[in-house]
Parts: sequence; C-alpha cells; structure tokens
Amino acid sequence: MLNVDGGDMSVPILQFGTSRFLQAHVDLFVSEAMARGEALGDIAVVQTTASPRSAERVEALARDQSYPVRVRGLQDGMLIDELRWCHSIQAAWQAQSDWPRVRDAAVAAQVIVSNTGDQGYLLNGQDDASLLDQGLQVAASFPAKLLVLLHARWQLSPQTPLSLLPCELVARNGETLRNVVIGLAEDWVAPVSFINWLGEHCVWANSLVDRIVSEDLHPMGAVAEPYALWAIERQSGLVLPCRHPAIVLTDDLASFEQLKLYLLNLGHTCLAEGWQRSRRAPDETVAQAMNDPGLSSELEAVWAHEVLPVFDAMGRGAAARQYLEVVRDRLRNPFLAHRIADLAQNHALKKQRRFAPVVALADKLGLSLAQPRLRAALVDLPMQASE
Repeated sequence: MLNVDGGDMSVPILQFGTSRFLQAHVDLFVSEAMARGEALGDIAVVQTTASPRSAERVEALARDQSYPVRVRGLQDGMLIDELRWCHSIQAAWQAQSDWPRVRDAAVAAQVIVSNTGDQGYLLNGQDDASLLDQGLQVAASFPAKLLVLLHARWQLSPQTPLSLLPCELVARNGETLRNVVIGLAEDWVAPVSFINWLGEHCVWANSLVDRIVSEDLHPMGAVAEPYALWAIERQSGLVLPCRHPAIVLTDDLASFEQLKLYLLNLGHTCLAEGWQRSRRAPDETVAQAMNDPGLSSELEAVWAHEVLPVFDAMGRGAAARQYLEVVRDRLRNPFLAHRIADLAQNHALKKQRRFAPVVALADKLGLSLAQPRLRAALVDLPMQASE
C-alpha cells in the first residue's frame, strides 16, 4: 500500500483528474475489484488544474483516502439506495507542487487514466520543447504534461507495457489523445525513436464512459445512479485497471456510442429544448420533467418516430429498445438532482452533435422520415455550432 507522502512509487494506476465522475466510476470500480482480488492495485490521483474545488479534494484525500459514493435510483423498476465506500486511492498530488512524484509514478505505472474535461486536449502556447530537456518543469496543458511524462518513461523504462485509457467524452478518445501528443512531439522535434515508441509501444484505448453523477459529497465523494458502463475497444496489448461487471471489452465501440448519443444524450437535449422553449422553472430536474405529461410525451414521440426507425433500419432496433428501457429508469430517477439548466449549457452545440447525426443517418439510409421535431430544433443554429 502507498502512503500519501509519496514514499512508494509502485502505484500501478495513475489518474489525471479528480472529478466526482471519476470518483464514482473508475475509482469505485477499482475499489470494488480490489475487494475481489481483480484489480491491478492502487490509484494515484493528480490534480492538473488550478481549480480550488479540485485542490480541496486532493487535500481531503491526503487526510483520508476513503470516501463515500451514494448510489441511488431505479434499476429494473426497483428503488436502489446504497452507500458504498471507495478505498482505491492511495496517493493524491497536485501537479504543480508534486511534479517529481508524478513523474516517478508515470515511469512505473501500468495504466494511465484521464478525465480532464471538455477542454482537456487543448494545447497551450506557453509550452515548448525545453520541457523535455528540463524534465522537472510543469507544462501548462494536459497533452504537454503527458508528453513530458512519457518522455521520461521512454528514457528510464521503455520496455515496460503501458496502456492509456482516456475517459474524456471525445469521439475515439484514445486515438485523438495519441494524435495530439504525437503531433506535439513532432512539433517539438523530439527524437524519431521516441515518436515511434509513442505510437507503437504505448496502447491508447478508445473508450466510452456512461454514468450520471449528479452531486458532490463534501469534502470527497459523490451521488451517482446505479447504472454504470465503461465500454473499451479491444486491442492487442491492452491492460485494464481491473475486472468489473460495468467494464465491457468490445470490437464494436461505435454501437455503444450510438445508443448513448442518440437515446440518452439526445433525450437530455430534447428535454432541455422543451424546457427552454416553455420557459420552465430554472431549478426543474430531469425526473420532474419526465413526470410532466407535456415534456415526456414530446420526448417519447421523438424516440418512437424519429430515432428508433433509424435503429430499425440498421438492424439494431431490439438493442435500442432494450437500452431505452434502461434510459427511462435513469431519467426518472427520483433521487438525482439533475437540473435541466445544467443540461442546457452549450445547448446549440449539443443539438448539432446529438440531433444532426440522427437526421443525417436517416437520409443516408434512404428513410422517408419527417423527423419534424429534430429538424425544427436544428433550424437557425448559430454558425459556430454547425462548423
């Protein structure tokens, strides 16, 4: 076991991000798997931003590595209300102040996990190639931090297997992060042998994460729904942090992505569209909206007449309807304070990402679908949302 003063760097899982989502998803999975002897071992968490809330979490973990996750909601029509404890995090560091520890851990880790938010893959012009030579100066952007750490690993432990499992909600997130990091290495004129090592030795996994984690518990912990999924695309050499019922290895990650995007995410955005249009209460939750006949009937009509026929045409109607039953339980969860106002953030962009592909796919499949609600919602979107 590690202690948080960083004396032992043998932690097998290095995690970038302290979000409540990771606390109730990856970290809890590893904790539950450890109890069964089915995990690689402990996790070291790294705060990569200057967020005061993240700093508070890191400080709390340094005092006591265990924290609660309240799992509440509907599952197969039954009410679930459980308090679980996560024990998998054994070190918590801040990148700016603990960089030598982070560097040593990155050299030894078997798995690197990240969830750095929507802007996590953006580069920062302050970062430059001198960071590779200095080694101990902290880069500003996450891709540059990762590149510097991988460079140190390449120098000190190049033969040790390494799998990277980004959890950001980015399409083909493993490939995307790999391309950003390799592109940065090329811009910095890093050694060709190092660049080849990044692409050929490191395993960059594409994955999809899915769990609604609606509330923080202070100072650490979260409130989450019973449903959880971590779908990971199978590839040679991949090392997983643990075995868990919620972790699914698949050769068809796109099918999981379509179900989530076209049914759950689209459903959230449909509710937000109706909520905005009707100027409803600012604190209305998803569960309250699902119990409103007006909003829920509109959403059911979109699913039934504008989305499910697309899945039928792809030969996946049965799987979509089965998933939709789960989605209804999730949206009707009476415990989660999932505000529609939060779902309505970046609404135009979300409509473009969630509605437009369903409309385009219906056209591509040659379906005679009017899709009036989806098409109406896409009219007059701001230019930046359609680019």
